[in-house]
Amino acid sequence: MGWAREGFQLSERRACRALGVERSLLQYRSVRPTQEPLRARIREIASVRVSYGYRRVHVLLRRDGWQVNRKRVYRLYREEGLCLKRRRPKRRRAVVPRQARVAATAVNERWAMDFMSDALAGGQKLRVLTVLDTFTRECVALEVGLRFRGGDVAQVLTGVGVERGLPSVINVDNGTEFTSRALDHWAWSQRVEFDFSRRGKPVDNAFIEAFNSLVRRECLSQHYFSTLAEARHVLDAWRVEYNNHRPHGSLGDRTPTEFRSGGHFVPDRNRLLFLRA
Repeated sequence: MGWAREGFQLSERRACRALGVERSLLQYRSVRPTQEPLRARIREIASVRVSYGYRRVHVLLRRDGWQVNRKRVYRLYREEGLCLKRRRPKRRRAVVPRQARVAATAVNERWAMDFMSDALAGGQKLRVLTVLDTFTRECVALEVGLRFRGGDVAQVLTGVGVERGLPSVINVDNGTEFTSRALDHWAWSQRVEFDFSRRGKPVDNAFIEAFNSLVRRECLSQHYFSTLAEARHVLDAWRVEYNNHRPHGSLGDRTPTEFRSGGHFVPDRNRLLFLRA
């Protein structure tokens, strides 16, 4: 319409009559609210929790008291350009049938344990011990150090056991720390059984593998550690965030702590977001 008016020097009325367009179409101004406060809150959540999709953002908004449905959050999430790129799916491969493990049905019935690797700014390698309750998805231990031996792992598990008790079974892989004599003696004395994965089959310990990918994506990959003390501080803060505030899809969007206690989340609008250290 603009080019017709400028090219032929026509008024708005004559240009609309010539093109068969109603003048109300040009003069209409949208009365729909801009949703700017909601957009600002979505941007604020996404800037802190950069790996969250719109579903978890919607859960956090509902906790903060926003009466908004998931469709609106999805639309605004896309309009703000916050969508994450999906990775290309891996090629499907045939698998060999294996005997399924009995799923945990109570707290502290079965844990899963593994190691992760990272490095300091100076190039010094770090090791992170992750321990997960497979029933509540609660991270019971997240320890970082320059090295771990079997005795160090036993010491960490003993400290956790004093606080919440020990399980009857712990899923582990065949790493040297888990097959050491020191840890084997500890397991025998504490009446704890180690369920070892088959060699080359990380899916046998799928719960901890999925949790490790979460730690990598939401914590380790987002921080640059200068010292061991800084790494411990950041991992401890992330563990508190994960257990007490991060919604978990397999738990009905509840946190592991809420699922363990059987309670419901009570929103605290004065609580600050977890900021990266």
